[in-house]
Amino acid sequence: MTQTHAPTAATLIEALPYMRKFSGETFVIKYGGHAMGDREVAQDFARDVVLLKQVGINPVVVHGGGPQIKAMLDRLRIQSAFVDGLRVTDEATVEIVEMVLAGSINKQIVQAIQAVGGKAVGLSGKDGRLIEAQKLTRTRRDPDSQIEQVIDLGFVGEPKAVNVEVLKAFEGTDLIPVIAPIAAGEDGSTYNMNADTAAGAIAAALSARKLMMLTDVTGVLGADRELLRTVTAADVRRMIGDGTISGGMIPKVETCLHAVENGVRETYILDGRTRHVVLLEIFTAEGTGTEIRLV
Repeated sequence: MTQTHAPTAATLIEALPYMRKFSGETFVIKYGGHAMGDREVAQDFARDVVLLKQVGINPVVVHGGGPQIKAMLDRLRIQSAFVDGLRVTDEATVEIVEMVLAGSINKQIVQAIQAVGGKAVGLSGKDGRLIEAQKLTRTRRDPDSQIEQVIDLGFVGEPKAVNVEVLKAFEGTDLIPVIAPIAAGEDGSTYNMNADTAAGAIAAALSARKLMMLTDVTGVLGADRELLRTVTAADVRRMIGDGTISGGMIPKVETCLHAVENGVRETYILDGRTRHVVLLEIFTAEGTGTEIRLV
């Protein structure tokens, strides 16, 4: 359900001097979830990104596309499973994932930004060797034997290296990079990467000021389902251990922790369904969502 809390034009004008203090800084924004399918919210997101660029901030958009991938796989009757929020990806599935992410979704976001006056360039991790991937594996302890078992996720990768020179070429220009989380490994295979993980790796490589993860929930929820405004590394590990944080939220919080441990100053998990959520987080005193800190 789309949230309607939107800043007024007067509020945005008043915020301009504050916004300019971030001039020259890099903000990495992971854009995903069902909000991508809401036309009004998508248009507001595009306007927010263009506004950031206009005040001298360097926005880098990394997008997902889980619902759209699922819809295409369902149409083609290709089944897939998930492990800790990661899609198990065989050869047939990775072809569909690349087609959807680097094709239709990427170009839709580029077009949305350009429709509101910005200039965007669509990329994937393959372009300019922006991201080098390595195969990702997961382990799980068998409850009976207590033996650790390796789970093969197929063509699922994680960032091994990020070529920041590709993205630095956009700094000081009016171009906004929009990145699909598809990359090649050393063996030439194509790997599907979790968009959250890709965004975190890019933010760390760029020493970004902010990493903002837009998702389908209000933020990190506690055991009583209340929104937590701030959580620390210790909180995250405890909440994963007791199951309070589970499923697709695990790679999100782990990504935020990795980012702040590697030079990103601020990380947030935000409700992407809220209109103008990027501006609300950056330029209002109360903010929104959950900030994840080391301590």
